[in-house]
Amino acid sequence: MSTPVAEGTCRDSGPSSLVGSRDVRNNGRSRQVNGLAGERREEDAMNVIEATATLGEIVDHHPSLARELERRKLDYCCGGGRTLAEACRERGLDAGTVADELAGLAPEEPPGEWTGLDPVGLVDHLEATHHRFLKEELPRLTALTEGIRDVHGANHPELAEVSAVFRRLRAELEPHLMKEERVLFPMVRQLVAAEFRPAFHCGSIANPISVMLAEHDHAGNLLDLLVGLTGGFETPADGCASYRACYDGLADLDADTRMHIHKENNALFPAVVALEDRLAVPTD
Repeated sequence: MSTPVAEGTCRDSGPSSLVGSRDVRNNGRSRQVNGLAGERREEDAMNVIEATATLGEIVDHHPSLARELERRKLDYCCGGGRTLAEACRERGLDAGTVADELAGLAPEEPPGEWTGLDPVGLVDHLEATHHRFLKEELPRLTALTEGIRDVHGANHPELAEVSAVFRRLRAELEPHLMKEERVLFPMVRQLVAAEFRPAFHCGSIANPISVMLAEHDHAGNLLDLLVGLTGGFETPADGCASYRACYDGLADLDADTRMHIHKENNALFPAVVALEDRLAVPTD
């Protein structure tokens, strides 16, 4: 999102167009196909949390643990391809201790409903849930962040920056949703229905996906800024009902957007890139 691309989310039609040389075919475990396009591993739900599991796999099997990972600053959305051991090492945490803590907190629950969907089903799910949520919440939270800034800004000067960062987030998310709905998701549907590899105007579907990945990273950075500015979305003692409604809403948006990014980065994108690679190029 830091570098919007209005013309169909594409840089060029060739491999050199990948943003920052970020290749979705070979960019760590999060780019592997973990469950779509008929390649899901047959395994039982995790009863224990292994340090060798990726953060994305942990959230797939135990969606309720997403918040616990966030509390430990373990990024399961943009960094969902890292193992728990790798992520803990980067944070200076003991992976065995964290794994035991997560296992103790993990309730008996089914895997996330998205884990059994094919790419078209997942695209439909994303539009019906996360896209709809953002379209409703972004305008509402804009009004709330500006309202509490105007009323409480004298005692809480950080609210000016909260409002400004949120405006930036909205300005990036709204065109991002539009590019997915008008360009990338139709490409996914076309790819799944194709007998041979489609000749996309972008070249490979990996090219617009690379743009989406970069935008996801930037959105995650803005969410992290909001978490820091709001003290983890904690309403201060002198906060009114609107203040609480705003911070509660921001917390919900933060959680929903991180899950949204996880489903795209760690499930949809690697699946459709792998599907494209399997399709034969037409000879004529």
